[in-house]
Amino acid sequence: MNKLLEMQSRLYSFAYSLTSNRDDANDLLQDTTLKAMDSEEKYRDNVNFKGWVFTIMRNLFINNYRRVARSGTTTDGSDGEFFLNMSQESGLETPEGALSVADINAAINSFSDDYRVPFSMHLAGYRYAEIAERVSLPLGTVKSRIFFARRRLQGMLADYRK
Repeated sequence: MNKLLEMQSRLYSFAYSLTSNRDDANDLLQDTTLKAMDSEEKYRDNVNFKGWVFTIMRNLFINNYRRVARSGTTTDGSDGEFFLNMSQESGLETPEGALSVADINAAINSFSDDYRVPFSMHLAGYRYAEIAERVSLPLGTVKSRIFFARRRLQGMLADYRK
């Protein structure tokens, strides 16, 4: 695995670009190196080694991000479920902040179930494949419904961007 050792500086740069934090980048680099060494038997000589290792790093970053996002996600099924994942500095302290969040929730709740359910699940951190499985729809249909729901929400709330 001399190739892996030679790539450490490039891998660190990529890890830092993903995490924007030196300690997290070092952790991601270490996890990637260990995963690549553990999966050495899965590497095929005719495959781009650099691409293989960078893919491992990207996948580890995404999986860690999703794990952290899910561990902090709490839903209770009420209309206010979108408040549960917000930081303390969410803008809700002001009447204007509360009004805008209420408007966003009202806009989302105005969608038909065909669009609201997949979009709400996506906001809650579910992956497209998980949403497709839970609502018994093809993956492409779920992706397009989330896309169109996002576009519709942007149009409905265009006044807030000004």
